[in-house]
Amino acid sequence: MAIPMPSRQLFIDGEWREPVNRKRISIINPSTEEIIGDIPAATAEDVELAVDAARRALSRNKGRDWSSASGATRAKYLRAIAAKITEKKPVLAKLEAIDCGKPLDEAAWDIDDVAGCFEYYAELAEGLDAKQKTPVSLPMETFKSHVLKEPIGVVGLITPWNYPLLMATWKVAPALAAGCAAILKPSELASVTCLELGDVCREVGLPPGVLNIVTGLGTEAGAPLASHPHVDKVAFTGSTATGSKVMASAAQLVKPVSMELGGKSPIVVFEDVDLDKAAEWTIFGCFWTNGQICSATSRLLVHESIADEFCQKLVSWSKNIRVSDPLEEGCRLGPVVSGGQYEKIMKFISTAKSEGATILCGGNRPQHLKKGFFIEPTIITNVNTSMQIWREEVFGPVLCVKTFTTEEEAIELANDTQRVVCLQQLWLGCCCDFEGPGEAFKAGIVWVNCSQPCFCQAPWGGTKRSGFGRELGEWGLENYLSVKQVTQYISDDPWGWYPSPKL
Repeated sequence: MAIPMPSRQLFIDGEWREPVNRKRISIINPSTEEIIGDIPAATAEDVELAVDAARRALSRNKGRDWSSASGATRAKYLRAIAAKITEKKPVLAKLEAIDCGKPLDEAAWDIDDVAGCFEYYAELAEGLDAKQKTPVSLPMETFKSHVLKEPIGVVGLITPWNYPLLMATWKVAPALAAGCAAILKPSELASVTCLELGDVCREVGLPPGVLNIVTGLGTEAGAPLASHPHVDKVAFTGSTATGSKVMASAAQLVKPVSMELGGKSPIVVFEDVDLDKAAEWTIFGCFWTNGQICSATSRLLVHESIADEFCQKLVSWSKNIRVSDPLEEGCRLGPVVSGGQYEKIMKFISTAKSEGATILCGGNRPQHLKKGFFIEPTIITNVNTSMQIWREEVFGPVLCVKTFTTEEEAIELANDTQRVVCLQQLWLGCCCDFEGPGEAFKAGIVWVNCSQPCFCQAPWGGTKRSGFGRELGEWGLENYLSVKQVTQYISDDPWGWYPSPKL
């Protein structure tokens, strides 16, 4: 059952504020193509207000600001946010499904992960107190030294539309745990639940300015945030092309950035696998989140001896996927996020066909759905490495297939891309302590006999043009901390480098 779409303003300095230009952006339900609400369209003037609010949060009540508060104090707020998210889960999950087209069961899972992520970083925030003033062993007894870990300052967080609230949380939770003040700029294609996070912050009494949320177009809100001289760091998740622009803006001020960008990850299936288990994981790895995930294992490399049989298994599994409105029970594939994304994916499919590939199944709008940005789960075979479908990220429910003969060939084909977030390998009966050729694959994540598991305790990130830096785990917290050395001379003796002046 649908719920009313809330109408929010920008969340700045703990208050709802109308954008300076008073403009708004329509929200289109990707299942029906209907306008169901709107969000505020921030511009540079609004970003300026948000940055000012964030800086005040780090300086108000001298000595008692957010950055100097204990980790235990910050942890209390993070746990309160987690509890409130859990309380609001039914509403947040439905809003997510309506806004971005994600199946409701997936959205509900995401909201659980949001709460879990805030809880996890609450624990790490508490742990920061014990890690302060960590001593450094020095070779000279006349000195003593320790290390301080301090928040970077004001951070700009630019997040995507495929996991609207969860991807925001991956940045917001560690940034706040570290003692930073943040400005969150979610994608204009799916901002609703991020704005609801602002309401959660109000309800738990998060100090004003610690988290600010500005929605709007990337060129009008995201670009001014990335280039702002008083933003100390930018963390970005999105396309490689936009990431390059964000990096260029930050480079003008020698500002640190972390990037989680597009992917074109391979899944390698060897001849000794359980075909049905491998087929389900392969389908899940590519079609989860409607295929709109940077870690989608969308390039299938399958051993030639099992290729025909395995592809038929894939077709059978694909045809059994329920494609429907995300709120319908049992939905496993919803619409892609927008009309523009729909047209882009369909163009990829038609280009693959014109280049000589075979559309083994799918490739069209489902016949039973006349409205909405729905695309059938699609499998494309007879692919070669020069084809667009093999080399470029589709970001939709499209799997392309190529065979290999030897392990060496599989490794070479898997590494032949500039975009690798992760890699899945399937080996029969090898569920732990994998010691095969995993080190030969160039990837930020290696999955064995599974696909897409993600835990907030483990690092997440890609290689090559898929970005740099790691989110989640302790590595995610380190993104928002700077390290300061404090060294003291403790001897009573003079330093004695220069001759003593005669008095």
